[in-house]
Amino acid sequence: MVKLETKLRDRYGLESGGAQRPDGLVDAGWATCRGKRSINEDTCYCAFHKDDEGQDVGAFGVFDGHGGPMAAKFVRDHLFKNLFGHQHFGSNLARAMEDAYQETDGQYLELDAEHQRDDGCTAVTAVLLGQRLVVAHVGDSRAVISINRTAQALSKDHKPNRADERGRIEGAGGAVVWAGTWRVGGVLAVSRSFGNRMMKQFIIPHPEIWQDVITEANRVLVLASDGLWDAVDNEEATQLALKWRAAGAEYAARALCMEAYARGSQDNITAVVIFFLPPTQQQPQH
Repeated sequence: MVKLETKLRDRYGLESGGAQRPDGLVDAGWATCRGKRSINEDTCYCAFHKDDEGQDVGAFGVFDGHGGPMAAKFVRDHLFKNLFGHQHFGSNLARAMEDAYQETDGQYLELDAEHQRDDGCTAVTAVLLGQRLVVAHVGDSRAVISINRTAQALSKDHKPNRADERGRIEGAGGAVVWAGTWRVGGVLAVSRSFGNRMMKQFIIPHPEIWQDVITEANRVLVLASDGLWDAVDNEEATQLALKWRAAGAEYAARALCMEAYARGSQDNITAVVIFFLPPTQQQPQH
């Protein structure tokens, strides 16, 4: 494991970091590497902020770029700003999240048009406000949570051949074509994303949203790009993360990236791991 980690860090750009909620009950970590690709189009967000009432808010996201890294970086830098500044952030977090996704997409499309780019990115994000968790996504970056040691996906990949997505695309005049995998117009392998200006009639930024309350049954949440999910299934991801729980969330995120790479993932690999810790297992604050 140490040799693989050194190889990924030195040759394939493995980076990582972490953050902990001030009360010590939520430990979050991230890791990303370009893997076997020439550049890393993935990026991520992992931080805690204070809201207007002084409450700690956890903000986490994985952004998987296609056609270049610019869209992913832009969304990482602007999505949560738009969310935190939304008038309904405190009263209707799901609505604020949906609006923030669309506002951020509009902002990037304006910038994208100026520079004549047509790249895009998928996203999966999670906001933890107290014990309330809201997860949103567009594309095939995925969120998976443990419930009594059983994995449950909190997002359903936006693939063009998903029955409802195919119907929406074809209803708008588009086509879903097999070209090595199912693609919109034979080009894009996801049906929702930020950016992709030239295909915006079919590729929408509207997120699907899941929300619930974290309880003692929830031990870990994993957000990751498809570079992880192509090689590691939902159950394996949560179990592997929990295996390294004592080492902390940052190390668990690195372990997930290393495992996906070792299994032959051909893509960039990015993971965010969030451990929910009961008071009896509170870790020292960083």
